[in-house]
Amino acid sequence: MAWQIGVDVGGTFTDFFALNSADGSECVHKTSSTPANPAEAILNGLQILCRDNDIPMADITRLSHGTTVGTNALIQRQGKPVAVITTEGFRDLLEIGRQIRPKMFDLQTDHPAPLAPRHHRFEVRERMGPDGEVRIELTDDAISEIVSQIEAAGVGACAVCLLFSFLNPEHERRIGDAIRKALPDVFVSLSSEVQPEFREYERFSTTLLNTYLQPILSDYMSHLKTELATIIPNAGVGINQSSGGLMSIARARDFPIRTALSGPAAGAVGAVYVARLSDKPNVITLDMGGTSADVCLIQHHETDLSFNRDVAGFPVRLPMIDINTVGAGGGSVAWFDRDGLLKVGPKSAGAHPGPACYGLGGEEPTVTDANMLLGRLSPDGLLGGSMPVDMDAARRAVQPMADRMGLSVEKTAHGILQIVAANMVRAIRAISVERGHDPRDFTMMPFGGAGALHARDVARALDMTEILVPLLPGILCAQGLVVSEHKEDFVRSRRTPVDEDNWAAMEQIVAELSAEAEAWFEAEQVDAERRRLTLGLDMRYIGQNFELNVTVDDTRGGGLELPDLDEVRALFGKAHEMNYGFSNPEAPTEIVNFRLVARIGHDLPPPPRGMGNSNIAPAPTGERKVVFDDDAAVDTPVYDRDMLVAGHEIKGPAVIEQLDATTLIYPGDSVTVDAALNLFIEVAP
Repeated sequence: MAWQIGVDVGGTFTDFFALNSADGSECVHKTSSTPANPAEAILNGLQILCRDNDIPMADITRLSHGTTVGTNALIQRQGKPVAVITTEGFRDLLEIGRQIRPKMFDLQTDHPAPLAPRHHRFEVRERMGPDGEVRIELTDDAISEIVSQIEAAGVGACAVCLLFSFLNPEHERRIGDAIRKALPDVFVSLSSEVQPEFREYERFSTTLLNTYLQPILSDYMSHLKTELATIIPNAGVGINQSSGGLMSIARARDFPIRTALSGPAAGAVGAVYVARLSDKPNVITLDMGGTSADVCLIQHHETDLSFNRDVAGFPVRLPMIDINTVGAGGGSVAWFDRDGLLKVGPKSAGAHPGPACYGLGGEEPTVTDANMLLGRLSPDGLLGGSMPVDMDAARRAVQPMADRMGLSVEKTAHGILQIVAANMVRAIRAISVERGHDPRDFTMMPFGGAGALHARDVARALDMTEILVPLLPGILCAQGLVVSEHKEDFVRSRRTPVDEDNWAAMEQIVAELSAEAEAWFEAEQVDAERRRLTLGLDMRYIGQNFELNVTVDDTRGGGLELPDLDEVRALFGKAHEMNYGFSNPEAPTEIVNFRLVARIGHDLPPPPRGMGNSNIAPAPTGERKVVFDDDAAVDTPVYDRDMLVAGHEIKGPAVIEQLDATTLIYPGDSVTVDAALNLFIEVAP
């Protein structure tokens, strides 16, 4: 038998999902994260997963990993000194940026300081023109001098960011080759390799971030690869990218910035998979973990990609699944601001010491403590009872806050949950209402350890009437890693008016991208029938500042073709109409970037279906008092989700418990177990 395993490292827990490729059987495991060394939780948890489920280590053929190491390193600035080499006259570009204030109405907030201080930013005399022509030749003497400066600086990594190198990378490559030869221990990133697109500030910033992360991710990946090779010698290892596909460890070492949103992207991929199983094409996800909540809008079983994001305050220009993140998780701390108002997050208790109820030394009130005090979480412990909880510690944490406001502990806990729900509502409105989408036309899909506890409050605030809770909500990111495809992105940045005169040039660029993709497929030893290519064009009306990505061809097995000019214009007009409410078929258009996505098809066995008699009503395993909308506790039956089968129906109030999550069913709501064993909740008006 062949097993595939997904491992998602979160701020509080590390999740495992294992799939048997032969018969579709599944098993899961959850363990506390080890922030000081994330690999420790992965290696220990993997051995426990295999031991408890009788999985031979030699039968594991693939391990997919979603990592937060890069993101955490940027947030905490854990990296070593790095240098930047740039074209003469552009030394301060990274500091000048776009002259846009991070917060318009906060005059005290400024952009974060560049990761490379000014004395580590070096200029070299050379110049490429806007057509890729050499304006000022790069001499061997200039290269020798810049290499000497890098050596004297004593840095461990260097970013080479030259003007117009996305059109002609010759000078960058010569400098990179010289540094690698003279200083083999120095990591080097070239902007023409990391992000070969126009807009130099974003390109330079993305390359510098990549350089900064290279030593950190290289050490982590090398250690993880070595350790995994000893315990699962037959497994290939894939690292999840922010765009929702897997890449090799070698690619992750070269381009670690691609992992910036690795974990949340896996959740979105898993959500698409679950939505297909339940035939729900339009979904808004709510991935609420221990530290943050990630929301994503899915239309027609497809996620949108964003090409401009901020990571730790720095701009990144790379394809990433369009996810909005807010500091609202189970470990989010409740606190009083200087104005005396109660706030929740973004500070989190994390995995250690964690919420007060964990009994690990935490003393600050958190969202998890509030849920515990209101009876929404089991007093017998979490993770199926294997993780004990301390109700008295939760009460002690919330009591001072309640005393300050003159309220009961329960009323205060309820207020904490209302505030954290409001934070998540704002995040969802940003990706839906503010972009012209009506949330009422979507089904909410909560996952993560805490998503199903808070989904109903968030849904009601948005007038949403349907909630779909996956079979394994707390493990969905790890499941998304298992169902993810291997993927590689290729791009050419060429401003090309869409007209007959440029048709041959457009076809030539597409042919070059196709050749690169075919070379990648060959290197990965992929059969023709498993190859998939998607061609997208970043287009805009001539004179616009920003562009829209338009998919113009999607083919499996080869035969990629560029549509004719009329169809290209029509596809752009449709996209412009959808995003901005109007289009002008007479206005001239241009292509800014040609994008080709290469994917390796991933065949999965059919998911298991529940066996049992749905005509027999499910029996509760117990009962406890739970506080819902007001202060009055309601006697609420508790169900074990493992005992529910397709066709079962439950009327609220109810609590449905499982290893990885707890689902709350409010009075008046109803839940049905669908054919895929997902919980479909209808919210009462």
